[in-house]
Amino acid sequence: MKRKYKKLIKCLILDAIGMVSATLPVIDVIWAPVAASISYRMFGDKRGKYTSIITFIEEILPVTDVIPSFTIFWFLFDFLKIGKKAEKDNPAVDTDFIEIPNTETDK
Repeated sequence: MKRKYKKLIKCLILDAIGMVSATLPVIDVIWAPVAASISYRMFGDKRGKYTSIITFIEEILPVTDVIPSFTIFWFLFDFLKIGKKAEKDNPAVDTDFIEIPNTETDK
């Protein structure tokens, strides 16, 4: 089985745990930070910052536990590959090493 589909199965399981946590608010308080941490590690540093915040809010608020946030993130980032093409087409430039000539001292 491909690695991305193994990740999908993990996402489905994590979403199921989140839905079960809706039955007891006490579990939600514990599950929300755990889910946010898992989301951060699962989707990387750049996207993980945003996915973890969204996951935390979704898990801590009542009634929103039915939203399958892990699966939605997998669909966007791993299946549709949103954000991957932009990174390849426009690679980040490290501005710390760009030298700007000083026109006053170059004269």
